[in-house]
Amino acid sequence: MARLSTFGLVAACAVMLAGCQSFNSFSRDVDRALGLAPREDRGKQADIAASQVTTIGVNAYLWRAAVETLAFAPLAQSDSNGGVLATDWYANPQNPNERVKVSVAILDRDLRADALRVNAARQVMQNGQWIEAPVTAATVQRLEEIILTRARDLRRAASIG
Repeated sequence: MARLSTFGLVAACAVMLAGCQSFNSFSRDVDRALGLAPREDRGKQADIAASQVTTIGVNAYLWRAAVETLAFAPLAQSDSNGGVLATDWYANPQNPNERVKVSVAILDRDLRADALRVNAARQVMQNGQWIEAPVTAATVQRLEEIILTRARDLRRAASIG
């Protein structure tokens, strides 16, 4: 009786495996007809959108570009799931009477210009106290351009290599 049930189990498995093989052949034909890459090659292609490349909640290229761009100053806050980077106050050694603080918010998983928001604060030393000073809009815009350019370069490098 045990041999009979074992034989039946083996026969059932063989029938199922034969069915899987014919389904795989069918799905390959459908893929070819639709102009899709074979299923075994799909996992090898570079995902240049970076939406599914990482487990962080934001675009990986924007995140890395923002971290690299803000590397000149100490980071006060870093949240890759929320997409927030904030520096501590940074004073340029060549101009110690002025300091800046920068924050970057990445708002989306796609690499787009509107997925990035940069804010900056500036203070100047007057009579031994730090006083708020305006930041030109061109400074914030330039930081956004630097981050976006670097993110695009990272994406391009990932899709080539």
